[in-house]
Amino acid sequence: MVTPIFELTGQIIAITGAAGLLGRQHAAAVCEAGGVPVLLDVDEQGLAAASAQLGDVGYRHAAFTVDLTSESAVKALAGRIRDEVGLVSGLVNNVAANPPMDAAEAATSRMETYPLEQWDMDLSLGLTTAFLCAREFGQQMVEIGGGSIVNIASDLAVIAPDQRIYRQELLRDQEQPVKPVTYAVTKAGLLGLTRYLATYWTPVPVRCNALLPGSVRGTQSSSMVAELETRIPLGRLARPSEYKGGLVFLLSEASAYMTGSLLIMDGGRTAW
Repeated sequence: MVTPIFELTGQIIAITGAAGLLGRQHAAAVCEAGGVPVLLDVDEQGLAAASAQLGDVGYRHAAFTVDLTSESAVKALAGRIRDEVGLVSGLVNNVAANPPMDAAEAATSRMETYPLEQWDMDLSLGLTTAFLCAREFGQQMVEIGGGSIVNIASDLAVIAPDQRIYRQELLRDQEQPVKPVTYAVTKAGLLGLTRYLATYWTPVPVRCNALLPGSVRGTQSSSMVAELETRIPLGRLARPSEYKGGLVFLLSEASAYMTGSLLIMDGGRTAW
């Protein structure tokens, strides 16, 4: 039984980057709270798999393959969702460029050699998409009298990446992999967008908050996990499903008097 203030019954929630690890969890969280997630991603195959996971358990949802960096595509998408699904009352800006740090090409992420083209692409994916989606779906929220936008940032939006985590033996300093500059910049930029949007549509209650997750257990090497765990007071990485509660809280009436704020869920890492 869902406590009423935490429910999303019948609400249509757009989720970007829905084919990814956390995107799928966000969609499941919306379904479990009674909402209708609209899955958005450029990855057609991944999106089909994410949609199948929800369909297999009978959850109502919709899915659209779309390039969210395209202004015309987002505008057309908003109209299509309005016509085929309904007016959107919630938006989860989740999409971002976050390459696995164990990849052999990770050393190319160093500042000295980082391509400008990659910088432009990463910022477009992580920030421009959030702006475009907030602009289009925010107007629908105004039309229905309110809504909630949740920007998925990161603990690295408020602290710098500790590059020592990613060091590999036998590599020279100039060859060591690092967390790309664009990841930290994009996630910090989302915090500025969060505050801007939180104050833009007043007094219409279109709220905007940011969820700042910490590291999630995935495909990291055992040595990287060990390094990360020494920096987290809870002593472990998050399970992918552990951000569901925070997301539903921010989307639902449980956070009705909360806007322009940051919800940090990082196992305590930023407390040190």
